[in-house]
Amino acid sequence: MRHAMPPTASDRRRRRRLVTGLGAAGAAGAVTALVAVLVPSASASTLFSDDFESGASGWSKSGGTWAVATDGSKVYQQSKADSELARVFAGETSWTDYSVQAKVKPVTIGSGLAGIAARASSASTMYRLALTSAGKAELQSVKGSTVSVLGSVAVSNLTTWHTLRIDASGSTVTGYVDGAKVATGTGTLAGTGRIGLVTSYASASFDDVAVGPVTAATATATASPSVSKTASPTASPSASKTATASASPSASKTATASASPSTSKTATATPTTTSTGTSPTASWPTATGTKPVTATIAVSGTLDGGNVRYYGSGALGDDSQDEGQDPLFKLADGAVLKNVILGAPAADGVHCSGSCTLINVWWENVGEDAATFKGGTSATYTVDGGGAKSADDKVFQHNGGGTLTIKNFQVADFGKLYRSCGNCSTQYKRAVVVQNVIATAPAKSLVGVNANYGDTATLSKVTIVGDDDLDICVRFTGNNTGKEPTKIGSGADGVTCKYAESDVTYK
Repeated sequence: MRHAMPPTASDRRRRRRLVTGLGAAGAAGAVTALVAVLVPSASASTLFSDDFESGASGWSKSGGTWAVATDGSKVYQQSKADSELARVFAGETSWTDYSVQAKVKPVTIGSGLAGIAARASSASTMYRLALTSAGKAELQSVKGSTVSVLGSVAVSNLTTWHTLRIDASGSTVTGYVDGAKVATGTGTLAGTGRIGLVTSYASASFDDVAVGPVTAATATATASPSVSKTASPTASPSASKTATASASPSASKTATASASPSTSKTATATPTTTSTGTSPTASWPTATGTKPVTATIAVSGTLDGGNVRYYGSGALGDDSQDEGQDPLFKLADGAVLKNVILGAPAADGVHCSGSCTLINVWWENVGEDAATFKGGTSATYTVDGGGAKSADDKVFQHNGGGTLTIKNFQVADFGKLYRSCGNCSTQYKRAVVVQNVIATAPAKSLVGVNANYGDTATLSKVTIVGDDDLDICVRFTGNNTGKEPTKIGSGADGVTCKYAESDVTYK
């Protein structure tokens, strides 16, 4: 690892560390450290760093081929140059104001880009500072397929090491390349989110990632990096900055783990007085604790999470769009899951093996799917209350048979709220009922069903925000061969898509 001071043996063994011996920082530093440990969200005393000397297991991947170089340089590489969008993320979705910097070296850039991200609230929503094939460094606001350039500067010697930095403070976002300001803009995206490394149609190397307070990082990140990986980069955190590492995000997560309910406590928690879902206009709940999930939690009977945030870790921490991922929760036939927040990464969310009920379940950042329903022909599934954000594709995937009712629900920034599986090897006649739902753009469509298998979609009291042209109900010809299903139409037809004009309101 690289430090402003010589590393100890313990330092070499730990890629992220909690500095417990503050030395000259004295009693005041100890108080700062104690506060940082007790407060799980990012604050002015947090610090995160990674030089990939011990691997990159703490990063969640979405697209591309990522690996730490084995040639002795120990840089983190994305080697799939034809990947449309490759990303890795670290940190917490709750981080607000911070500065993130890293060394970036495009290897092959083609017509693409390579850079860093801040305030990534989903895999496709973030602020991005990227070296582009046009020979520029661009500060961008990215929301799905919409990319807004906040400013740019020319960059020479594009395929050498450059230090990129994004400062996010309040609604102001500023980008720097090798100490020179690229642009300052007013952000309109979410005010919180993780950090990321990104490429698009490019391969690149990354190194020496550091996150800290905006003011501290500004003071230490202005020099260009040395090209040699073995040389200590001039933008390394100073010794005083290292002394505040006691508030590193991973440390705070560890320190607060004891406050999270244990598995046994969660399973036997006294149910809240809420027996049905909240109105779709309800505000998102504040997490009462956090709990990493390294293996799928099996639920039979009722599990009331008490609004604890569960998030994927270890084998469930990939944050990809892999269809074969395991879920965080697997519900047995007749099980109930209620008052649970799924943080990021969320893996494949929730699987229902048979009939199930989800009450006030909230997905802060949908992984592959929020929930997948796999019961038989007579299964009934209910989603009552709750909400979902940032789904690259589907929110609810219906692979089995039966009827799914989605009511009193809110969804934003998504591909599809519901999809009847278009190419499962075993197909069923499926039904979906959508009642009292608010859907906020960007989105691709609300529901998708297979007309050839007799699917039906019945909708009422649906509110669409921000997109007057959104497809409400899309009809497909499905298959059981694994091929992409064929779209055959959209809109109400009284047979497959059942709703009247008065059932949908646009705002």
